Amino acid sequence: MRVAISSQLFSDNIKILKSEVSKTAFQGVLIAIAAIILGTLGACLYSEGGLSLSGILAAQQNNVGLWVLDGIPFVFGFWGQYSSTLIAYQAGAMIQDQTQELRDKTDELEKQANYASTHDALTDLPNRSLFYDRVQRAIMSATNRKQFLAVVLIELANFKEIYDTLGRNSSDLILKQVAKRLEGVSPEQDSVARIDGSIFAILLTNLQETAEAEHLAGAIQTALDHPFLVDKVNFSVHNNIGIVHCPEHGEDVDTLVQKAGVALGLAQSSNKGYATYQPALDKHSLKRLTLMSELRQAIDTQQLELFYQAKIDIASHSVIGVEALIRWHHPVHQIISPDEFIPMAERTRLIKLLTPWVLKQAFKQASRWRQQGLNLKISVNLSTKDLLDPELPDLITGIAAANGTQPEQIILEITESSAMRDPERTLGIINRLHNMGYAFSIDDFGTGYSSLAYLKKMPLAELKIDKSFITDILHSEHDEVIVKTMIHLAHNLGLT
Repeated sequence: MRVAISSQLFSDNIKILKSEVSKTAFQGVLIAIAAIILGTLGACLYSEGGLSLSGILAAQQNNVGLWVLDGIPFVFGFWGQYSSTLIAYQAGAMIQDQTQELRDKTDELEKQANYASTHDALTDLPNRSLFYDRVQRAIMSATNRKQFLAVVLIELANFKEIYDTLGRNSSDLILKQVAKRLEGVSPEQDSVARIDGSIFAILLTNLQETAEAEHLAGAIQTALDHPFLVDKVNFSVHNNIGIVHCPEHGEDVDTLVQKAGVALGLAQSSNKGYATYQPALDKHSLKRLTLMSELRQAIDTQQLELFYQAKIDIASHSVIGVEALIRWHHPVHQIISPDEFIPMAERTRLIKLLTPWVLKQAFKQASRWRQQGLNLKISVNLSTKDLLDPELPDLITGIAAANGTQPEQIILEITESSAMRDPERTLGIINRLHNMGYAFSIDDFGTGYSSLAYLKKMPLAELKIDKSFITDILHSEHDEVIVKTMIHLAHNLGLT
C-alpha cells in the first residue's frame, strides 16, 4: 500500500515539475521567435534601407546568419522538452529520497518515543505502565490455564540516605547495578521492572507452589547483600521485599501491586526482610477505607460516645478520677475501638473534628459531676497532631468557658511517642496549657524511647507505665525490677 502511494506521488511530482520546466522552455521559444523577427527586420532595414515584404523575404533567403537563427526555436523546444524530463526525474528522485529519509527518521523517532514511554530511561528496564500491562496479560493467561503467578516488590530501604550522601550521579550508578543483579537473579526473561524511584518489581509466572516466590526473595537478598562499588568505595543497600500471589490475594494488577506494597510494610518489621501479604495485618483494608469515609458522618450523627474508666487509689480504694475513652457505635460493625479509627483520623483532617468533639463532651461531663458534688478529674487523651496544633490552647479555652469547667477538673493525657515526635514544638504547646492551669499525664511510658532530658522539661503531673511491663509482673523478675525503677524515677521527678 505504502509503495503504491509513493509511486503515485512520484508520478504526480514528475508531471508537476515537467509542466513547470515546459513553461520555461516555451518562454525560451517565444524569445527566440522574437529574436528572429527582430533580426530579420534589422537585416532588411540594413540591406534595403527600409522595411518591405520583398526586403524581408530577400533577407531570409540571402542572410546565412538568419538561417542559423531560424533553427534556434526548434533547438529551444527540443532541448526544453529533454531538459524538463531529465530535471523532473532527477528532482522527483531527490524528493522521493528525502521523503523516504524523513519517513525513516520519523519511524525511528516514533519507535524511540514508544520505547521511552514503556521503559525506564536510567536502567532500561520496563517501567510501571509496561509492567502493569504484562501482569494483566499474565493474569488472563494464568486464569485460562488455572495457573498461579506472583508479584514481588523490592524496595531499597536506605536509598534516600544514599542519594543524600552521594548525589544523583553516583546513586544512579547503584540503581543500574541493582537492575542488573535483579535481571540476573530473575528466573524469567524480561520480568524485572522499575516501577518507582527506588522500587523494583518482578513478575513470576507458571508457579508450581507459592513457596517459589519466597525462594526468589531469599536469592534477591543474597544478590543485593554484596556491596556496590561506586567511585572505588563500597556501599551496602538494605532492601525490603513484599510478595503477593494471584489469585489468592487479587485478580487484577492494581490490587496485586497495592497489596504487595502492604507486604513491603510488613517486611520492614520482619526479621527475614521479606513478607507475604496477610489480610489480617492490612491496615489499608476495604473496611478501614470505608470507616474513614463514614467517620465524618459518625461525628455529625452522634454515633460516637465517651465511656469513663475509673481510676482507683489503691491505698484508699476510692475513685479519684476517670479516663475518657471514645467508642464508635457503628450501625454495621457494632462497637469500634479507637485503635481502629483514631490512626485513620490522624492521617486525615478528621482529627480536627474529632478532638473538639471529645473535649466538649469531657468538659461538659466534668461540669455536670461537679454540680452533683462529685470531685472527679477527667483524663482526656490528646493525639500526636493535637500536640502540634498551635490553636489547641485557644480551642480548650473556648470550650472551658462555654461549659464553666475549671482547669483543675481536667488532666490532659499524652503518649510518650507523641511527645517525642517534635519535642521542641510540642513542649511549647504543653507549656502554654500548663500556664493556663492544666495538668499533664504521660501515657504508655517505657515504649517511646523518650529522652529524659525532654521529660524533665515537661510540666507533668503523673506517669502511666505501659501495660506491657505490668501484665506479667507477678511472674517476671525483669518486669518487676523495671516497674520498681520507673516508680522510683517518677517519685524522684515529683510525679504520681
